[in-house]
This record gives sequence, C-alpha cells and structure tokens, in this order.
Amino acid sequence: MSEMQPLPIATPPAMLEVNQVSPSLTSSTSEGHPAPVQNASLPKVPETLIPSSPISPTLSGGVIERPEYPRISVVIPTRNEAANLPHVLPRIPAIIAEVILVDGHSTDETIEVAQQLLPGIRVIEQRGNGKGNAVSAGLEIATGDIIVLLDADGSADPQEIPTFVEVLLAGNDFAKGSRFAKGGGSNDITMLRRFGNHGLCGLVNILFGTRFSDLCYGYNAFWKHCLDYVAIDSDGFEVETLINIRMHEAGLKISEVPSFEYQRIHGTSNLNIFRDGWLVLKTILRERKRKPSLAPQPLQVEPVISAVEHMSKSEEIVL
Repeated sequence: MSEMQPLPIATPPAMLEVNQVSPSLTSSTSEGHPAPVQNASLPKVPETLIPSSPISPTLSGGVIERPEYPRISVVIPTRNEAANLPHVLPRIPAIIAEVILVDGHSTDETIEVAQQLLPGIRVIEQRGNGKGNAVSAGLEIATGDIIVLLDADGSADPQEIPTFVEVLLAGNDFAKGSRFAKGGGSNDITMLRRFGNHGLCGLVNILFGTRFSDLCYGYNAFWKHCLDYVAIDSDGFEVETLINIRMHEAGLKISEVPSFEYQRIHGTSNLNIFRDGWLVLKTILRERKRKPSLAPQPLQVEPVISAVEHMSKSEEIVL
C-alpha cells in the first residue's frame, strides 16, 4: 500500500474540494468476485493539524486527539439476504469491533444466518420501512468512533474498509465511496442507472458547489461526531444522496475513496430506477432550499426493537 499524500483542508461550503484517494490504496479487485480474504492491519493515527476545521473529535493545541485504534462499527441494512450474508460477513476485517445488522422484516433466515456466521453480531429489527430508515436505526445504537455503512448483497467488498478507515485517520471527517473515481468501478450498474447517477451527480455539483464523482453509492464511512451536525431523516434509497449533501453543507472534510461494485450475488434488488430516481431528485431540490447549520442536530429515527431477547453484550464481535 502506498503512502497517502497529505490532504488539503476543506474550503468553505461554496466550493468544497473533494479529494480522491490514490487507487493504490484500494483493495486489488477486478471483475468477478473479490480477492481472497487477507488480514488487514489498522494504520497508525497521524497527528493531523486542522487549523480551520469547524468540526473535530477533540482538539488540543490544534492537534486532533484520537485513540490509536478507534473503535469501528459497521452498520448493515438487510432484507431477505440470508443467501448473501455468507459472502459478506466472513470478509469483515478483524479491525472491526462491532457489526450491527438492521433487519427490514425479512421472511427468510437472514437473522439466523447472521448469528451463525458472527455470534457476536448485534441484530435489531426496524419498525419502519426502507433503507434510509434502517440506516438511521443502526446509527442510533452504534458505539464506534468510526461508522461504516455496508450493503448486505455482496456488491461491496468489506475488505475495502481499511482504506476508508485510513482516509479518516488522515484527517478527513467523511470517507465517501465512489465507483467513478480513478481506481473504482462497477460490473453491476446498468447504462440507464449510470446515466441517471451522472445527471443527478452533476446537478448536485452545480447547485452545491461540490465535485463529487458519484452520488448514489452507499459504501461510506465517517467519524461518529459527524452525526452531531448531520440529521438522517430519509427513509428510502435517497438516504445516500442526503448524507452526501448534508456532510458537505455542514462543512465537514470529505474525501472520495475509489471502490468497486460487484453484482448482487443472490436475489433481486429492491431499487426501482424511476421511483427512487425521482425521490433522489426531490431530495436534492429540497436540500437546496434548506439552510445549512453547524449546530448539532438530533439523530431522527424511529424506535427499534431487539431481534433477540438476550443479546450478547460483548465489546468485541467474534469473527
């Protein structure tokens, strides 16, 4: 893995410079399935100066004070993913301290399979519906210093997580996955979805002064303190767009991470191109009218219920 170059301090929200991580930092993947699982080590935390960042975990003399090995939580929304979880959960790196599975009323054995694969996994059932609602439910109970959002269908490789973490440890607040940054890719996205994503992404760049290369991709990671400034109050697939925009509007430091998207292994996606594309557009226009604020925002989420009465309280998951 090559050494990451220092990343510039975020400019004011009028024109946020979105950095892109060197492709050499990403996992060596290609078309087909991810490479075999390898042990991933957590990079050492640099002492990163951020003289003008409005948000940081703890500042002491202008230097970020973070634990050398921050606790990392992974939030995975699921709905009938029993067949896919064996291709996802075993690939989660050993640096992860907590895995939270938010089940959206599955009718298969999603929960049972997850608990068999990872006995220490935390499982909750969402009361509402939709991916955004599930993400909010997971964020509500996550205890990590860093939170990673990961899909359960096998389209995202968990072995890329250390790259996202390294970007955060380099001084960024939000590590934003991108299939279209140099070094990223997809063998799942259709021409119609690519066209729609490109158009919506371009619209966001024009309206908000961003330089995003991807908009509708859910593989992201961020410091938990970001949730003090960004409210997640969207229920559907448009949640990814909402998170990207609000992270920018809050003045958080963003860096894009090249990521490779694989085809769903089993089952059919719940994504509806036209319905969800319309919801993304409505979200963009609504956010354009909304006045951003750096005041801490409460995390808006419906109550969640435990899927298991006597859930393990272990601080570390069993991998």
